[in-house]
Amino acid sequence: MNLNSRTLTILISLAVALVLTAFLALATYFSSKGLIVALVVVFISCFLLVYFSYEALILREIKNVYSSLERIKRQDSRKAEGRSFFTADPLLKIKNEIYEIAAKKQLEIDELKRLQTMRSEFLADVSHELKTPIFAAQGFIHTLLDGAVDDVAVRDKFLQKAANSLDGLDTLVQDLISISQLEKGVIKMQKRNFDVVPLVKEVFEQLEQKAAERHITLHLEAQPGEHVNLHADPNRIRQVFINLIDNAIKYGRNGGNIWVSFNEGKKKFTITVADDGKGIAEEHINRIFERFYRIDKSRARTEGGSGLGLAISKHIIEAHRSFIAISSVVGKGSTLRFKLPKAK
Repeated sequence: MNLNSRTLTILISLAVALVLTAFLALATYFSSKGLIVALVVVFISCFLLVYFSYEALILREIKNVYSSLERIKRQDSRKAEGRSFFTADPLLKIKNEIYEIAAKKQLEIDELKRLQTMRSEFLADVSHELKTPIFAAQGFIHTLLDGAVDDVAVRDKFLQKAANSLDGLDTLVQDLISISQLEKGVIKMQKRNFDVVPLVKEVFEQLEQKAAERHITLHLEAQPGEHVNLHADPNRIRQVFINLIDNAIKYGRNGGNIWVSFNEGKKKFTITVADDGKGIAEEHINRIFERFYRIDKSRARTEGGSGLGLAISKHIIEAHRSFIAISSVVGKGSTLRFKLPKAK
């Protein structure tokens, strides 16, 4: 049977009073019957003494414990107003409060563990990404220093490879700086009105050779003379299109297609970048925007890139108070969508 604290107090008081009264009754069993009144007085006195001692001493300490719990909760939730202590069952309330705080602390511990795991993975990834171009450049340069510099053809070839490795290293470092600044909110979006259609055409021209190498056709689904006027940072949005389309080219199929389209809403345009490549498996969908996350690590390294393009794109779109949604079917392709406000 579950008893609340006040009922337990009454039972304890009754028990103590009965025991003391019983002892007195035995001692005065053969004495005057007038002592019955005294026994009643002793019983009531003992009961009240124990009860109010419990209320004054134990419940006061319970109140202090509860006040401490309230302070902890206010620190966690930043709520300035406390709640009343007086309840029908303060012990039960304290138990529930302790369980609640313990549950919150466990969630915080789990989140800290998750962040620690992500931090460890990030350090391992960035170390590997930095090591690869550095070791490659070192190898080419040391080969030249060992005597290959005298062969003009080998010298030029190795110097070019070393330069390419260092260019890749510079791109990686710049991307790391960019994503760090985006996450900290250091980079402010320079928003203005602009037509995104010519911007996408410029990106197509920039990437058309890379697409042609894999016989991929780039499609801009806009009518001749159509304008899609947005209010955003054009340089950052250009970076988003470059990252998304370049990624679609890398992982698309030979002879495939990439489409960029716009759907006008009441206040925003929905922008879609779609391909008919091999698609993305369900277990990778929620992770492709993580830093350095690659679905096919071996192939991705041969294709180049820092592994930060999608993560940077995600942060840029979020800085415009939007988000990128992705849907994909293995063997049929992937579609990425995000919304941007119309020109003011």
